[in-house]
Amino acid sequence: MKTHYWVSFCLAVAGQAALAACGPDEGTCETTSGEYHIELPDADNPPLVVFLHGYGGSGSGTMNNRGMVAPLIARGYAVMAPEGLERPDRGGTKSWNFYPGFGDRNETAFLNEAVEDAAQRFGIDSDRVVLGGFSAGGFMVNYLACEAPETFSAYVPVSGGFWRPHPEACEGPVRMFHTHGWTDNVVPLEGRLLGGGMYHQGDIFAGLEIWRIANECVDTKPSGFSTTGQFMRRNWMGCAEGSALEFALFPGGHTVPKGWADMMVDWYEGLPGS
Repeated sequence: MKTHYWVSFCLAVAGQAALAACGPDEGTCETTSGEYHIELPDADNPPLVVFLHGYGGSGSGTMNNRGMVAPLIARGYAVMAPEGLERPDRGGTKSWNFYPGFGDRNETAFLNEAVEDAAQRFGIDSDRVVLGGFSAGGFMVNYLACEAPETFSAYVPVSGGFWRPHPEACEGPVRMFHTHGWTDNVVPLEGRLLGGGMYHQGDIFAGLEIWRIANECVDTKPSGFSTTGQFMRRNWMGCAEGSALEFALFPGGHTVPKGWADMMVDWYEGLPGS
């Protein structure tokens, strides 16, 4: 791990924010297992949103999505964007090891390591960490939450669920807010075949059933419906203590939609103990 680091400050779109850097590469922090980028609000001991990029993306590209990052900083959250694995079989394209053959790194261990590193370097609140991700990053969020839901405070995938065959069961309880585009054609709600039929994205609604079972929900029927701007939302309440499950649809396609950051924070801050 690099021991030399420095912090630079700049005026972000949302207000005064610290763009953190570790070592010689500005904006990049290195741990034993990988790298991450982080931006800090002007606050002590802030909560943290860790957001995983999609297939072929990058952590630095995630930080350039100011429509998502700036509202989070303005709400007092630090934002971390880890770097995925380079896959030699895909010409070095970056993704996440959520499916057999996608890499060797233990992603849960890496993300824990990155959060602990950020807590030591920058004083983030390691008890209030939300794990989100887009597309392949969203798939990674689901698989990590399935295997070890106690790892982070809540899970907020966008446009990513499970692959077929779906997990037989997931650990619980989990606090999850899944967001998906109605016209998403890259990760359709029903899933799709990839790699000439070698891989098959799973059905998002089948994934929600897995989460209802993990959360010990008595009924499949949603407990309530609401709208937030363009988002049509449904939730399941009265399930296991410490659980939360909500699903939001928006009319667009494969993207992190405008307004997602504030909606997600409102949801998270409304959870008991958050």
